[in-house]
Amino acid sequence: MLASKTIVRRHRVLAKTVMRLTALLACAVVCIGPVLAQDDGEVQGTPPPSSAAQAQQVVVPGFWDPRRRPERPDLSKLQAIRFLTDLDYPPFDYAGTDGNPAGFNVDLARLLCDEIKATCTIQARRFDTLLDALDDNRGDAVIASIAPNAETRKRADFTDPYYRTPARFVARADSPIGDVLPELVEGKKIAVVAGTAHEAFLKAMFTGAELKPYPNADAARAALRNKDVDLLFGDGVSLAFWLNGTDSGGCCAFRGGAFTESKFFGEGVGIAVKRGNDLLRQSLNWALFRQWENGKFTDLWLRYFPISPF
Repeated sequence: MLASKTIVRRHRVLAKTVMRLTALLACAVVCIGPVLAQDDGEVQGTPPPSSAAQAQQVVVPGFWDPRRRPERPDLSKLQAIRFLTDLDYPPFDYAGTDGNPAGFNVDLARLLCDEIKATCTIQARRFDTLLDALDDNRGDAVIASIAPNAETRKRADFTDPYYRTPARFVARADSPIGDVLPELVEGKKIAVVAGTAHEAFLKAMFTGAELKPYPNADAARAALRNKDVDLLFGDGVSLAFWLNGTDSGGCCAFRGGAFTESKFFGEGVGIAVKRGNDLLRQSLNWALFRQWENGKFTDLWLRYFPISPF
């Protein structure tokens, strides 16, 4: 904490302003094309809600601008697509009951192949070998939640993002805490995994809160369940999966909105293709847009995320 009260006050005002801008950025990302179920018709500028979306008041992330429809590439040159994935990141990638790859990424890959009218194979490999296998021509595309960044872009080209991992706050279900902004949670104890981008974000923006770093996500979640802390801050996708599962025991719920500041939480997740394979990258971009436009992406998202990370 800075010694000067004036500096502290200015810092808090700056943090508040940044948080408001972050919320607007989150909306800019999520609201480019979210499908929000409503009783009074369609959301302007978005594709029609699917039947699944109409049944649930859930915001589905959309990264596709309906005013910028990608051109349909020459798909006749794509007869088959060999997808690579891993089995260690549920609900995106895991081994199904038959031992074969399953999960959100796998189902999305099949939808894309159907849209492109290409034969689709999906092979599982260890996560740390995926980009090597792509480089060695043992696969055509990697759909395993690899985030494009300075390092991964040296090894592969990426499609447009089809999801991102926002940060979220979670409180106990009986907590009176509603919205979460720096000035509203001063003095509150917040659990976070030590050494993560989430901890760095809290240190930068929530200077008035009392951070409680834990060695892993399980320990941080246990601290919230046991009432050792007031809030938990972490990866929204993992937290949504936890809240919707049996491990949480219905103890907790999201509070406030999603935080998507790319400086801390990345630019989103795309499909990796071999560098220079523009035909496949453009074809996948086109097919991703089509899945969002016709509502199939929404149906898929709601199937895996009845409690939305957003």
